[in-house]
Amino acid sequence: MGALRSPLFFYINIMPFPTTNATQELPAINQILSSCGQAPVTTLDQTNPEVAIAYDTLLQVNREVQAEGWTFNKEYHYEFTPDTNDEILIPNNILQIKLTENSGNLDKDGIRRNGKLYDRHNHRYTWTDETVECDIVWEFDWVDLPQPVQDYISARAATIVSQRIVGDSTQYQMLQQQEALTRALALEYETQQGQFTFFGHPQGQTNYYNSYQPYQALSR
Repeated sequence: MGALRSPLFFYINIMPFPTTNATQELPAINQILSSCGQAPVTTLDQTNPEVAIAYDTLLQVNREVQAEGWTFNKEYHYEFTPDTNDEILIPNNILQIKLTENSGNLDKDGIRRNGKLYDRHNHRYTWTDETVECDIVWEFDWVDLPQPVQDYISARAATIVSQRIVGDSTQYQMLQQQEALTRALALEYETQQGQFTFFGHPQGQTNYYNSYQPYQALSR
């Protein structure tokens, strides 16, 4: 068992959970309703079936899109401190987590299991290191998403809502075209933010080019 640690480490290491204040998504909900030929609303009254479907779909698509991992919600070499039981609890607002590829993690294989970080290589939940570095994908509040990503999520949600409550094939095709455009704009934003190169951009390295190594093609 590791030494007792101050409970303040939870405040330092764990980011705030996304809020459930639905009013911040109201403009997006009205955009979805308008795209489907429905009247806009002033409040998110979920007793209204169309509003409830639009809101639930927006939440679903929001989580799906953020789970892809974008520059704005990816974080590398993030340090987690094991608790007094030498375990690492994973907050609900982490969509993806993997151990950082460094020398300290060579003999470990971390995955998410039962809300904790599980070492699949050593078959245990306990971590003996002072800190464990991970690469993670966060789920952020709606207001913290970049505008191009908000637009893409809204457009994708509108396409799904149209299929669910309208069923007009012509409208569905038009919304698909809008969804494709907004995704292209979101990817353009991503390329500008990420500064990607043809040869990749591994963290902590200055030489991005890796020459062809035939033996890697046989590694499965």
